[in-house]
Amino acid sequence: MKTTAATKEQLSSKDFHQTFARPNYVRPEKFIHKNVEQAGVHNQFSTERKHPVFFVDLPTRNVSMTIGGLLPGQLTNKHRHTYETVLFVIEGKGYTEIEGEKVEWQAGDAVYIPVWAWHRHQNLSDTEPAKYIACENAPQLQHLGVALREEEGRDL
Repeated sequence: MKTTAATKEQLSSKDFHQTFARPNYVRPEKFIHKNVEQAGVHNQFSTERKHPVFFVDLPTRNVSMTIGGLLPGQLTNKHRHTYETVLFVIEGKGYTEIEGEKVEWQAGDAVYIPVWAWHRHQNLSDTEPAKYIACENAPQLQHLGVALREEEGRDL
């Protein structure tokens, strides 16, 4: 059965076998976000997180990427979310506390933060900033309506 706009409206749960998803190419509005950090810090997000955050503004639907920074000696708020995060440390040395466990990192390391785990980040240098790339599946969960983030002390 070929689905058309008219038949799509008539399908129900019993009709899953009749819907055949076929991928098709849709050109995104853009392929590149040049000079990510030159676009400026996302003020509201950075203020809430208490550290600089730069969004990579590309039309992804399943994963997001941000460049995060920690100022010298900075410790972020403890928070948790329903999406997974992988941090790739570009520069600096510090740790991420995950559910009370300290995971030390330095430039070149990747750190995994599981779903719904309380965590925060600390830059161990008092003189040099730390920087990382954060990849998350937040957009996918946002489209499903199940992305949730809590800040300790604010949301509880």
